[in-house]
Amino acid sequence: MTSAAPAFPHGLTRAQLLQLYWYMRLTRTLEERLVALYRQTKVVGGLFRSLGQEADAVGSAFALAPDDLLSPLIRNLGSMLVKGARPVEILRQYMARGDSLTRGRELNIHIGDLDRGFIGQISHLGDMVPVMAGVTLAFRLRNEPRVGLVYVGDGATSTGAFHEGINFAAVQRCPLVVIVENNGYAYSTPTPRQTAAASFADKGAGYGVPAMRADGNDVLEVYRVTREAVDRARRGDGVTLIELVTYRRKGHAEHDDQSYVPPGEIERWAATNDPLDRYVARLTGELAVDRAELQALDERARDEVDRATDEAERSPPPEPQDGLVGVYADPPAAPALWYRELSR
Repeated sequence: MTSAAPAFPHGLTRAQLLQLYWYMRLTRTLEERLVALYRQTKVVGGLFRSLGQEADAVGSAFALAPDDLLSPLIRNLGSMLVKGARPVEILRQYMARGDSLTRGRELNIHIGDLDRGFIGQISHLGDMVPVMAGVTLAFRLRNEPRVGLVYVGDGATSTGAFHEGINFAAVQRCPLVVIVENNGYAYSTPTPRQTAAASFADKGAGYGVPAMRADGNDVLEVYRVTREAVDRARRGDGVTLIELVTYRRKGHAEHDDQSYVPPGEIERWAATNDPLDRYVARLTGELAVDRAELQALDERARDEVDRATDEAERSPPPEPQDGLVGVYADPPAAPALWYRELSR
């Protein structure tokens, strides 16, 4: 007598369960390559890792439909990969290549592509909340069945932009999902030093919106709560605030030595609450996925990142004239030293 096939959670198929693993593994492999390039001085600007937070970016973005729009932050590379960003594009952007999406301007993942469903981010904390409130208000006014999702860190909840944006979206019943990634630190400030709230989800009541708190290192739980919020927004029921409890195991950026972190804290999270380790255990346990399948996906991720790195390294540097493209509408470019002509 054969044993019954495992029941897959939350309406996901076996292929989708493996996709979730693929995007988490690809995120980590790509960021590990970026660290190597950063140490070789091939990365221009800072490098912001999502080590330990891959599940919240991947699981939440996976809950969106193709026409939905998300606004990532510096630790949401995984969400951009889910929406169609390619590793070679990310590498070119970090390396400021001339064929990057911004032609060597801006830095790291400050890129957007409306066709694929992600908006270029603003660095200032919380500022993407009012932007996405406006975007999703347009969805509602046009009667488009589309949803927006915006990420903020725990520190951003203390900003005026966060307050104004979520309050406006709540009043206008915008189809918006606001995710607070509570990784324990606003740069170097621990959570208890920047808010007296017991939970960031408690803030939802102040705006009259439903809120929930979930385990941000459980990719399936992240998918579940985000899917519920997305479905609610698509029905016309407005904003949902989600707090995902997670932990970043690297500093704010690669230059941050994390001297403010208590001894043993990082090692404890790595040993007991790594999102990839937890998902592998569940996949190979109750969901009966062969470990060899996951190892094949690991190899595929390494191969894809290797090929993307070679391609990005062959990309040319930006041309000086590229600094004018997208700045002047007519003409899109100008002759070299054009400004000297004006003084003659």
